[in-house]
Amino acid sequence: MKRPVIFALLALVLLPCVAGAAGVGVGAFGGVSVPIVQDDNGQGTLFGVRVPVSLIPLVTVEPFFAKTGGGDKDQDLFGGTITRSGIDVTSFGANVLLTFGGKLQLYPFAGIGSFKMKRTGLDESKTGYNFGLGLGISPAPKISLHVRGELAAAVDGDVSRKWANVTAGVSYSAFSFPAP
Repeated sequence: MKRPVIFALLALVLLPCVAGAAGVGVGAFGGVSVPIVQDDNGQGTLFGVRVPVSLIPLVTVEPFFAKTGGGDKDQDLFGGTITRSGIDVTSFGANVLLTFGGKLQLYPFAGIGSFKMKRTGLDESKTGYNFGLGLGISPAPKISLHVRGELAAAVDGDVSRKWANVTAGVSYSAFSFPAP
């Protein structure tokens, strides 16, 4: 048999297992973003949306869009102090979550995306990576509350900007594929 036929048969056999676990949701979050070792950027706010897509039990792919407003930062330069405006970051990408639990979930996650950083004199786009740990609680069917801690880094060769982010959010399971 040819490979495509084998993969098609395998997919048909596994489809009932995947279909019972699959679903799509939508969520919003907000929090704080703290720059790590950045003398020119202050702590700011972070907010965005996530679209969790549960593929199989334990694995969720989560496209996201986020905006961060960096805070102003005072810098001592040449015997004087100047105030630099914070770096505003717009990011989008996808995370992969390994979800453990039912109504109470603990999940490590990692992701990749694009980070656009902007302020006066700075307009850069870099590839970004993030990883962290999340806790989800489902107080009612289809509703989940999430708290996450993550480390995000926008990387360009040997140079990077890093942030520690703490977020809280809510998600709604828009629809699930019925089990056969």
